[in-house]
Amino acid sequence: MKIHHLNCGSMRRLEATYDGPAPAPAVNHCLLAETGDGLVLVETGLGIGDVRDTERSLAADWIAMVEPVLDEHETAIRQVERLGYEPEDVRHIIVTHLDVDHCGGLPDFPWARVHVMEAELEAALAAGNDRRYRSAHWAHGPRWTTYGPAADDDWFGFRAMRPEGLGDAFRLVPLGGHTEGHMGVAVAGDDRWLLHCGDAYYYHKELEPQGHPHPLLDIVQTGAEVCHDLRVGTQARLRELVQGHGDEVSVFSAHDPWELQRHQGS
Repeated sequence: MKIHHLNCGSMRRLEATYDGPAPAPAVNHCLLAETGDGLVLVETGLGIGDVRDTERSLAADWIAMVEPVLDEHETAIRQVERLGYEPEDVRHIIVTHLDVDHCGGLPDFPWARVHVMEAELEAALAAGNDRRYRSAHWAHGPRWTTYGPAADDDWFGFRAMRPEGLGDAFRLVPLGGHTEGHMGVAVAGDDRWLLHCGDAYYYHKELEPQGHPHPLLDIVQTGAEVCHDLRVGTQARLRELVQGHGDEVSVFSAHDPWELQRHQGS
């Protein structure tokens, strides 16, 4: 199964820290998996509506903080087309959660089946927080497929679920703390699993044994958390996963540009 690593929305430029790599814009790291039954998009990043009708799709204070580039060429639908596919080839979308920068492209694929945790969808639909959740991203009536807290699989010590209609190559892995129904998405690559951790952490050095956060990104993630202890516990478990199974699982987050560079260069 061929898997493409895409940036579906550049954002504020991040300085390197801890003698790290060169500065780079934050990204919206998405996956596009070519399966025998069409394409599967993991995360959507920002979409056409966010670029063309920004005032309706995105909150002004979020824009001021995040500084999105809002380039239509970076949207998932345009990148799918550049890869030689039709937008309708995207049959399934899996979102780690429903913050605006993770689901802004949903309206661009209204026919797709959208997989999300039930608790996350309930929180998004009930929320009065227009900065975090924007109803414009699901006004078209997505084909939701939701998942409860029960798990039917053990995945490297994490409880996990097999998304409906996608076979054995995908797992939904609850990674709590960031939002009410935040999850990671595991995809079976050629030689190892890929685990898209969404916003379970923000910076690659957070998964080192001492857990070094990025000074700016740490402000964002602590400000956005719904449960601090759960989020910190999730990061600790991800460190254990990397230390114990780093040769079997490649772990990355949604916004770290240096992780995306590593995967696009592999």
